[in-house]
Amino acid sequence: MVTKKQVEDVLKSIPDPEIGVSLWDLGLIYGVSIDKKTGNVCVQMTLTTIGCPLFSLISEPIKSEVGKLSGVKGVDVDLTFDPPWSPERMSKSAKQQLGFV
Repeated sequence: MVTKKQVEDVLKSIPDPEIGVSLWDLGLIYGVSIDKKTGNVCVQMTLTTIGCPLFSLISEPIKSEVGKLSGVKGVDVDLTFDPPWSPERMSKSAKQQLGFV
């Protein structure tokens, strides 16, 4: 059975298509849940802005890469804007890469 840590590790390796920093380090990932009965994984995430047109360019790699994990039967990406994303959600590493510190 896949673990939450395995899913998180995959998410840490998927870069934002515009910025090149991982979705995880940007703070775009709000949560990961795994249905142990079905093997389905749900990734709850946001985008930096409500009008961002890149959701499919971000969600498809999530579905593809998480779907490769042993035990995963399906992957859903749940988009939310509550709470809204802000730069404070970024990791220290992302802030350094983007010149915030």
